[in-house]
Amino acid sequence: MHAIIVSAQGGPEVLEYAERPDPVPGEGEVVVDVAAAGVNFIDIYHRSGAYPLPLPVTIGSEGAGTVSAVGPGARDVAVGDTVAWASVLGSYAEKAVVPADRLVPVPDGVSAEVAAATMLQGMTAHYLTHSTHEVRQGDQVLVHAGAGGMGQLLIQLAKLKGAKVYATVSSAEKEKLARAAGADEVLGYDDFAEALRDRIDVVYDGVGAATFDGGLQALRPRGLMALYGAASGPVPPLDPQTLNQRGSLFLTRPSLVHYIAERAELLQRASDLFGWIAAGKLAVNVSHRYPLAEAGRAHEDLAGRRTTGKLLLIP
Repeated sequence: MHAIIVSAQGGPEVLEYAERPDPVPGEGEVVVDVAAAGVNFIDIYHRSGAYPLPLPVTIGSEGAGTVSAVGPGARDVAVGDTVAWASVLGSYAEKAVVPADRLVPVPDGVSAEVAAATMLQGMTAHYLTHSTHEVRQGDQVLVHAGAGGMGQLLIQLAKLKGAKVYATVSSAEKEKLARAAGADEVLGYDDFAEALRDRIDVVYDGVGAATFDGGLQALRPRGLMALYGAASGPVPPLDPQTLNQRGSLFLTRPSLVHYIAERAELLQRASDLFGWIAAGKLAVNVSHRYPLAEAGRAHEDLAGRRTTGKLLLIP
């Protein structure tokens, strides 16, 4: 099989398309023939060393495909099943080894590509809107990068919960995408803080350094900043007294792995998402597909903000 191997951390040039022996499942594991692997900012962090990993490593934390081998002790899965996963390394490959208890079944009516595009970002949007801050009818919600894959999902899930949603974007083209996802108002990054000052119940911020201070200004007293990513760079250290001065604000830096640690929670979030997709209530915008060998180009495009929607690698 072929896989993307990182032997030294650095830029996109370190992503090596290489041949490797076909994997064999161990105890409690399965081998999946990968139909599609999602491309996410965490993959860039793994590649660059921002989130260090033992090397060499096959990166990629999200995918979907068909089970081709089942190891001893693997339960509730069989050869031929269509399955998906998130937060499991090794997805940038033609075949991936995945613990059986981290797999979710993909129902009829949801393609493997859509499932791969849904897992990491979809479940992140789910926990942010249902657990980190349970959005309620009438909440005023701010979603940064509203035209991105995460942004479009967050907008849709917040609207399903009855919120008024504001989104930030960087261009007129991206404004159209955010509005198509359901955003009630769309603003630029230069003026959102003043326009929304002291009005927002929860800010969903995956941009980081460039938007964080403005997001705090937009929050109402006792509002919540959910900082789930840092696409523009990490946020500098913050004096907790700032949260007091700006109205007893709440700040959290959540991660998906802690919201799907229990299998029941993993299955519930995935089931909700796939159900909404099958019912036509949630649209997943797969905007770019790349051959597996062109993973470097996908990373360049994602980091350069040249894309909207979800990016997939197709083995």
